[in-house]
Amino acid sequence: MTDSTRRSGADEPYPFPYGGGAGYPAPPAYQPQQPVTTPSGVTVWPGGGSGGGGAGEDGGASAAEGAYDGGRRRRAWMPRPVALIAAVAAVSALVGGGAAALVTNATQKSDTAISTPVVNAKSTSSSGVSAVAAAVSPSIVEVGASGTSGQSTGSGVIITSGGEIITNNHVVSGADSIQVTFSDGSKKTATVVGTDSKKDLALIKVRGASGLKPAVLGDSSKVTVGDQVVAIGSPEGLTGTVTSGIVSALNRDVTVSTDESQGQGGQGPGGGRQWPFEFGGGQYNGDVGSSTTTYKAIQTDASLNPGNSGGALINMSGQIVGINSAMYSSASEQSSSSAGSIGLGFAIPINTVKSDLASLRAGGSDGNV
Repeated sequence: MTDSTRRSGADEPYPFPYGGGAGYPAPPAYQPQQPVTTPSGVTVWPGGGSGGGGAGEDGGASAAEGAYDGGRRRRAWMPRPVALIAAVAAVSALVGGGAAALVTNATQKSDTAISTPVVNAKSTSSSGVSAVAAAVSPSIVEVGASGTSGQSTGSGVIITSGGEIITNNHVVSGADSIQVTFSDGSKKTATVVGTDSKKDLALIKVRGASGLKPAVLGDSSKVTVGDQVVAIGSPEGLTGTVTSGIVSALNRDVTVSTDESQGQGGQGPGGGRQWPFEFGGGQYNGDVGSSTTTYKAIQTDASLNPGNSGGALINMSGQIVGINSAMYSSASEQSSSSAGSIGLGFAIPINTVKSDLASLRAGGSDGNV
């Protein structure tokens, strides 16, 4: 332990003894703490302040000294809280303002976390559509039907690995033979299991099929206006065509024909008319005839064209939410090669399909054909 050199006058005696006069407090009842010398030779005084480099020459050592030395005058005693504050200030100065920078940095990080957007700005609708298309396309087929009234081309959705396919009734109505083309280009024949003309639904089954990839049926009651959707089908006989859009309205009353002669006769590349329907008191794509049925439909602006009928309307989770059934074209009275979608399409809600599935498997409301 090293001795501290006091300044001139430090040894001058008090004019009053301990506890006597001039308002001096009584001496403490315990032995005051003594300074400590570190291995490096620095003297550290109790209550803050570090020695070394003249620590005992000025108030740093004397002020921190708490000993009453036999009636001699003592320096003013520094309270511990004040000494602590002084020590923190000294440390902050030694680190060059590092503590202040640390506090500032922490504040900035907090602000950044609060301002971070919740939505991933890097995500794009095109990447979402491509993912849906890749996942669902193997479950969508082209349906070609032929009969005495001509030929028609539509689409269908595989719902079981054993070959059950949902499509529109007007696609296979009056058909003598049905051919299914899969996404890989392979073809198989199919037969009608059951039809429901009042809901424009039909269930067909591929002969000798196994290991097919069924689509996942969603919940159409959860569909809301503005939801992004994807449509997959075979417009104009172009198998596996993908389009996208949004749900533009719900619960539209769409009226379609139940007459076999009003089906999509001759639909395909280069010829035929579209399936006629009524909406809002007007007739579109031709005369629906006298035998009609009305159902609640999902309206979408996804591009639909002749051949999309019976295909899938899909949400962005890859679930089927509707079966595309009707679309309007301003050139419906002309050849299909000049017709085009104007963003007005309708789909049968998938919940309607699910509720009718048991009946279709039993032959449907129209009887087994």
